[in-house]
Amino acid sequence: MYSEKIRESNRTGRAGELAVIYDRSDRFLALGIYDPDSALAVRILHRGAPVTLDPAWWKAHLEMALERRREYFSADTDGYRLINGESDGWPGLVLDRYADCLVLKLYTPAWLGSLRVPADSSTPALPGLQLVPLLQQTLNPARIVLRFSRNIADAARKAGFHDGQNLFGSDSAPSVLFRESGLRLEADVVLGQKTGFYLDQRENRRRIADMARGADVLNVFSFSGGFSVHAARGGARSVTDLDISPHALASARRNFSLNIDLPGFAATRHHQIQADAFEWLAQAPGESHDIVILDPPSLARREADRPGAIQAYQRLARLGADRVRSGGYLLAASCSAHVTESEFFSAVRSTLSASGRSWEEIGIEGHAPDHPASFPEARYLKALYARCRNPGGE
Repeated sequence: MYSEKIRESNRTGRAGELAVIYDRSDRFLALGIYDPDSALAVRILHRGAPVTLDPAWWKAHLEMALERRREYFSADTDGYRLINGESDGWPGLVLDRYADCLVLKLYTPAWLGSLRVPADSSTPALPGLQLVPLLQQTLNPARIVLRFSRNIADAARKAGFHDGQNLFGSDSAPSVLFRESGLRLEADVVLGQKTGFYLDQRENRRRIADMARGADVLNVFSFSGGFSVHAARGGARSVTDLDISPHALASARRNFSLNIDLPGFAATRHHQIQADAFEWLAQAPGESHDIVILDPPSLARREADRPGAIQAYQRLARLGADRVRSGGYLLAASCSAHVTESEFFSAVRSTLSASGRSWEEIGIEGHAPDHPASFPEARYLKALYARCRNPGGE
């Protein structure tokens, strides 16, 4: 609930206190966590009939999120999201699993008081919630790592926490090994982006693996090489990582080497290019590929960035499309929440239409199933697949 929607309150609250919401007729509407320093002053935990927030309620609340995911994963995949914030009824909180390591990422300081037992009086705990013991008892991890977004870094430090600290467990290694579709991958749970890996692109990585046999693949903004490893598993002839970060390219090399004993990897030529993606793609003449993957980091971190981001997506689609061979495929993706699905897809489609080549759209994708989006603003991830239908030549 945005602050301007609150008509009145009985007193000034602190971050982490429980807010009880009533309508104009004093009828109960919802329970939420109070965050006075955010535009989202109340983050909703529960709607409907009144409930008591006791340990049993929190355990059942966690179990509901876990139950939604039980059918999605098998023994060959132990890296996935367990709680996806507001869409799972845990607003401003994300929980990811990497093998026996849990990574808890907070986007509001309202949860900080529930991390300690007993609670710190300076950061109120939510009634009935001892978060770390609840996760230990329910999920039996070997380790729980705390991460938080930049906007709450100061509040977290003042409360005595630091990014990347262990809330439970003695292992302090920065990287954790996990499996995705039988592939071995590493997640930098202490310093890496998000919680250490881009779990939300899992379904697109699997789809690329299915398309990659015999293909030359260009992975733009390759980061830790998730798409590249899946392409090699799918039988790609060659895979090229393109990223400006030497740290990211080193991680991609490690992920490739972790799987070198699997079928297809030894026969796949693995190249890497450290460069600005836009500048490198604009170079002419450009080498063409059978599959070009465009998966940049967010290009619109604020609403004010949206117009420029749309233009950047158009430019990137044009540059990437120029690198696709006739009969080849383009995957264009966006993780910018401030750019809507219709804006992104329109930008890519209009660019391909104006390219002078014939393109067939073969599919669009969104979030992986463990990243549910229950309201429009939560649908940040979108991807479009297109095939170049030129009968021959470029």
